[in-house]
Amino acid sequence: MSGNTPPVQAPAPDALELAALLCSRVCHDLISPVGAIVNGLEVLDDSSKQEDRDFALDLIRKSARTASARLQFCRLAFGAAGSAGAQIDLGDAQNMARGHLEDEKTKIAWNLPRLLLAKNRVKLLLNMLIIAQQTIPRGGTLTIDPVGEGDNLSFRVIAAGLNARMPQNIAEMLSGSHAGPIESHGVQPYYTRLLAQACGLAVTLAPEGDTMVVSAN
Repeated sequence: MSGNTPPVQAPAPDALELAALLCSRVCHDLISPVGAIVNGLEVLDDSSKQEDRDFALDLIRKSARTASARLQFCRLAFGAAGSAGAQIDLGDAQNMARGHLEDEKTKIAWNLPRLLLAKNRVKLLLNMLIIAQQTIPRGGTLTIDPVGEGDNLSFRVIAAGLNARMPQNIAEMLSGSHAGPIESHGVQPYYTRLLAQACGLAVTLAPEGDTMVVSAN
């Protein structure tokens, strides 16, 4: 057998399995802040020291804000986000992205016009941002530029940060060349490819100089 024989493609997950994988992904995003809220409540129950109670209340406040931001983002990025054919305001998408992805290490430069866009295109953008963030684990800047205009508007996300890198298997997941089964840790880039296909686009991740670029064309 030739050494150039392409790998055998694993069967795509059916609708039920895809739903389960996406639910696992959302739960993974929420476990940490919700667990921190529980820890804070336990401190309030167990300690009468004022400094402990102040620490616990601060932890609960921060974790509740984080959980709320993640829920709102996930609802837009993975959820139905309205009825079939609905449009979403890019201004709302910007607010969700900043609430979920921006922190003391990572900033967003949002260069998109404020307009209503088909929900799948907005969901695609938010999922592209998740992928771009994974390429700069030490933080940096995510710059979102428009490609095209109007109803055909698409996106280019540039991730710039110290030691920007290509996460394992994500480019293959986006291109459809990944040969293994789709698991919970890989379902998000797989879902991003499905969103791009639904929009008549292809999404890619590639290095460009010292940056990583996620594009949908």
